[in-house]
Amino acid sequence: MDFSFEGFGDFEAKTENIEIKKVGQFDRMWEVGPGGSINNTPLIHEGVIYFGDMNGYLFAVDAESGNELWRFKADKGIEESSPSTNGKLIFFGSFDYCFYAIDKKSGELVWKFKTGGEIDPSSSVYQDSVVFGSRDGIFYCVKCKTGELIWKFKTGGEIVSAPTIHNEKAFLGSFDGNLYCIDINNGHELWRFKTGAEIHNDNPFHINKDIIYLTSFDNFLYAIDTNSGNEIWRIKTGKYGNASTPYIYNNKLYHAPRDPYIFCIDLKTRNELWRVNFEKSTSNDSVPLIHEGILYFGSGDENLYAIDAEIGNILWKYRIDGAIYTAPKIFNGKIYFGGWNCRLYCLDLSGIKLWEFKTSTLNPSFLPEAFKEFEAVIKKDSTDIDFHDTKLTYSDSSETINLSEYGEKSEYVTKSEYTHKSEYTTDFVIFEGALQSEQLWNLILRDSEILMSKMRISK
Repeated sequence: MDFSFEGFGDFEAKTENIEIKKVGQFDRMWEVGPGGSINNTPLIHEGVIYFGDMNGYLFAVDAESGNELWRFKADKGIEESSPSTNGKLIFFGSFDYCFYAIDKKSGELVWKFKTGGEIDPSSSVYQDSVVFGSRDGIFYCVKCKTGELIWKFKTGGEIVSAPTIHNEKAFLGSFDGNLYCIDINNGHELWRFKTGAEIHNDNPFHINKDIIYLTSFDNFLYAIDTNSGNEIWRIKTGKYGNASTPYIYNNKLYHAPRDPYIFCIDLKTRNELWRVNFEKSTSNDSVPLIHEGILYFGSGDENLYAIDAEIGNILWKYRIDGAIYTAPKIFNGKIYFGGWNCRLYCLDLSGIKLWEFKTSTLNPSFLPEAFKEFEAVIKKDSTDIDFHDTKLTYSDSSETINLSEYGEKSEYVTKSEYTHKSEYTTDFVIFEGALQSEQLWNLILRDSEILMSKMRISK
């Protein structure tokens, strides 16, 4: 299909000859500036909502009335680190390199733990301990009561991944592209699975029937056996990477890549059942939530969507004047979510606003360009895979992974080798819809015009 663009004279691009390539590491989250924006999913516990903003404030708000109960100030912003709790303390990480434990009732500091880098993702509580990661590439496990270190685990890259705990195992993602499975009790590695790019999930992975669903910036969504670390299947989800966690409901998988849509597939056949295109392309990293057959999803296109989970019809949408990167929560028949516009919202289940809470300032945080790590380039080889084909098969492969790959000298790393062999055929590729975003079109137009100009000059 040919597309002509007004205002470019004789410039014309054939979109089928343009592909999107990843040319740099994703680092958008580290460049977010201070402000009142909310970029972490709220925690609701015993009728109180806990959440942070990029000015470093942690808020406790009454879920019924929207009245503030208390606020606590960290030295720098609270980005994607959604609060967690053991019932008495509220835990969160900050860009000031510190992990905090706050008294749930009073809002006073109980202890803080200093790491070697910014703390971006959420934490997970396990019995009397809490696990979290830092930009320094280390996952830490500390005692809930005192903050005393129990163990730490070194990866080969920055960490923007929330730990997920299942059957006494912790599943940890890293920007080195690996999903690690470690013993939660001692921090010893059991196995690792290698993807093709950064792993970014600021909310815990979804595990269903001992299968963990993993996404990566290599554009694939993986199903991995939690016991062996073997790949069960993989599917390609889009062009601009994955920064969110899929959700499983009624044997269906729901996921939104950073491309402008959310889709539903049948877990048994891996056939796409439906997809909803957004108003414009966004860097989605919100997690879908399903309640009584309705999927709720906040999008970077500034809408909270209510979608029929069975057939994909949009039932209603609520628009704010800012992106929604946080996962919605439902409590006592109400929906709660935060926005980049420095407000926390409470809606009823029909999409009517009940109240809103303003954070420390109404000045939104600086947000870098969403797709700067990607470039639109002209294909060099006309034999490149056409992802509009109805079937794509991956050849069998085996990979031997050396656990000393990063030269780590740590008592917490088990020295051994693991082999992953995939014998699965992917018989399904999610068809990529037409790019809709003004931002994405500008990206393609910019890079394509540069390429065309170079070609003319070379002639």
